Amino acid sequence: MESDSGTARSFVRGRAALVAGALGLLLAVGGCGASGDASDSGKQAADAKSAPREGFADGPAGSGADGAAASAAEKQADGKATGKKAAPAPGATHVIRTATLSVEVKSVPKAAAAARGAAEGAGGLVATENTERLDDTSETSHLVLRVPQDRFQEVLRELSGSGKLLSRTSDAKDVTDQVVDVDSRIATQRASVARVRELMDRAERISDVVALEGELSSRQSDLESLLARRASLKDRTSLATITLDLTPPDAPDGDGEKKDDHPGFLDALGGGWDAFVTLLRWIAVAFGAMFPFLVAGALALLVRRVLLRRRTSRAPAPAGAPAPAPAEEGTPAP
Repeated sequence: MESDSGTARSFVRGRAALVAGALGLLLAVGGCGASGDASDSGKQAADAKSAPREGFADGPAGSGADGAAASAAEKQADGKATGKKAAPAPGATHVIRTATLSVEVKSVPKAAAAARGAAEGAGGLVATENTERLDDTSETSHLVLRVPQDRFQEVLRELSGSGKLLSRTSDAKDVTDQVVDVDSRIATQRASVARVRELMDRAERISDVVALEGELSSRQSDLESLLARRASLKDRTSLATITLDLTPPDAPDGDGEKKDDHPGFLDALGGGWDAFVTLLRWIAVAFGAMFPFLVAGALALLVRRVLLRRRTSRAPAPAGAPAPAPAEEGTPAP
């Protein structure tokens, strides 16, 4: 009996130990799972917190490899990291060409029409035209022509031969480095804008969205400024500028006098008549300026005479003076 009871006790103890071990194993597995879930959620929260800063070019050094690479690319494009510009592609040369011509022609309207035809025939345009009439028979024209670069010299020769060439200046400025630099900045800025948009799509907090919207607006503004600068460079390098001044042979000089230095009798007569008319005009102006003062002086003299007459008529005759004789009929009183 005692052996049977001992055996039963041993069986119960082994079964209890087995159940306790199973419970401990279950608890350990549950604890590991909970710890793993907690660490995963903590990692996701840390990633979400650092995600809005990951793509910024000015972000911290620990914001990720992509952010560091983007920051290095932007600094290199700005010339701040290396201080060097990208080498231009072979054969891609961008030059701004300008020229100024002053030509004396017999007929300014015909020469201006020929200049317009030359520019438009070369595929260009007339940017500005200003015509000023000097007198009844002469006028001058100022034209600004835009022509393609490959036709620049041809049009320039044609305009120079339209009359007597008075002056000619030409200038060429190589802006290839500026064009390459602007293109590189535009590519970098577009990539930066795309990264900020991607981060906005992944942002979950309102504060992150607001910060990203401000950053996107700033970078978009910089991109539009670069695009406008590239458009300006493209226009100035694709079309050369020619400034043309057309004058007649007897055009007045800077003082308003004609180029003929030998005046004749008619010129002298006209100058004398102009001086006479000018003198009369100044006399009339002086009389007009003095007229109010003359009127006031005349009125003052008139008032003074009236007052003197009244005083004389009211003054009594001195003693011993003979009385005035009565006036006879038909004779006027003195």
